[in-house]
Amino acid sequence: MSAIVEFYGYYVKDPTVDWKKVVENQVDKYTGKRSIKIRKSEATQTIGTTVVRVGKDPRDLIVDPTRFLEAGKVFVDCLHLLKNHEPGNELHLVPEMPIPGGNVDFFLVSARDGKVIDFVGIELQALDTTGSLWSERLLLLKELGLNTDTEIEKKNFGINWKMTAKTTLVQLHHKLSTFEHLNKHFVLVLQDHLLNYMEREFDFSAMNEPPRAGDSMQIHAYRHQINEYDTTIKLSRRLSTDIEGVAKSLGLRAEAKVELEIIVDRLEKRISDFTRFTPITS
Repeated sequence: MSAIVEFYGYYVKDPTVDWKKVVENQVDKYTGKRSIKIRKSEATQTIGTTVVRVGKDPRDLIVDPTRFLEAGKVFVDCLHLLKNHEPGNELHLVPEMPIPGGNVDFFLVSARDGKVIDFVGIELQALDTTGSLWSERLLLLKELGLNTDTEIEKKNFGINWKMTAKTTLVQLHHKLSTFEHLNKHFVLVLQDHLLNYMEREFDFSAMNEPPRAGDSMQIHAYRHQINEYDTTIKLSRRLSTDIEGVAKSLGLRAEAKVELEIIVDRLEKRISDFTRFTPITS
């Protein structure tokens, strides 16, 4: 049986899905765009694996960050961090904007008359895999009745817990210095299983739960939940800290730099009618 639980964002046991169409289009359910994960040996072919089930005590693990985009939930859950947002302001989502320390996945922006009033940085963190998921994909297609003739050479894959966690904390430290210097919030969105691993393996003694509104670093952990023929994500835990807390987890010293005007200028150049954020209410 294939380890894939969600394929291009669709639950593999959902009887309403037209799998032939999904495989032909290779479009991710949550972005409405072609899946970004490409097979290295075949550039025209995407992988499409969103959630996998692994382990002796099986857990469903999110391996594609687009899974967190369901109904804009993770962005709505950050609205309270826009301290200067007022009724009448417009909300914008600006993706993939560079700052000192690296790119930020999304900026949730409050703006009025094209001017930035406030913003929150948001990073989506899925789990990295090792080995190849391709044989799992082929096996799933066979189970769905779409690939009955191909012989499948079973290849192993795994979850790179240590590298994912370490890389995440290092990148947080680099980027958070910018947000803390500007007195703005930076939010890490991840699955509850990854947060649990990080708490076991790193020094999280400086993390605050429940979170403190004044902490620059906010952590939102989501639980992946299966209903009868559908799946969803739900916010399960919130923590917070500052750059010293992130540095403590890595044994590093914190730094702060960058001017507010640089970020505001870049955001104002990016916001438009196309970036306007409209939460899905049904």
